[in-house]
Amino acid sequence: MNIPSFRSVLPWVVSALLLCVPGATGAPKQDSPAPIAQEHEKEEAVRIHYLEIVTADVEATCGSLAKLHDVTFGEPEAQLGNARTAALAGGGRIGVRAPMHEAEKPVVRPYVLVKDVAASVEAAKATGGELAVPPMEIPGQGKIAIYFLEGIEHGLWQL
Repeated sequence: MNIPSFRSVLPWVVSALLLCVPGATGAPKQDSPAPIAQEHEKEEAVRIHYLEIVTADVEATCGSLAKLHDVTFGEPEAQLGNARTAALAGGGRIGVRAPMHEAEKPVVRPYVLVKDVAASVEAAKATGGELAVPPMEIPGQGKIAIYFLEGIEHGLWQL
């Protein structure tokens, strides 16, 4: 039985693979349907501005995150509930703090950047969200609000 060498079949393999890659053969790619493309053009990305971690052991959590992600946490910031913060890639911060009262449980709460916190609170309530912290100003930081939906805590942040 005569088995062809790898070098003799390589051009055939490459040609076959190129047929599987749209546009690789010089043939025009098929465009996606226009309505889907237009829909994506209008879509804005959700941006986490602040990721809050509430934990009983701030030092251990900061230490672990610092080692895992090679970041440095700053000193406690009173305006953020004495959270120690570090920068997030792409902007924003991650903050680690202790509970501020006995009823506050450990949580990881993302604060999504919004254009209008009051309007976003109304939209959250209209979709079944329960307001936990109404819009409030954090001097020099912006406005925030917190709502609960299906047992998940959500934060809103307006710069």
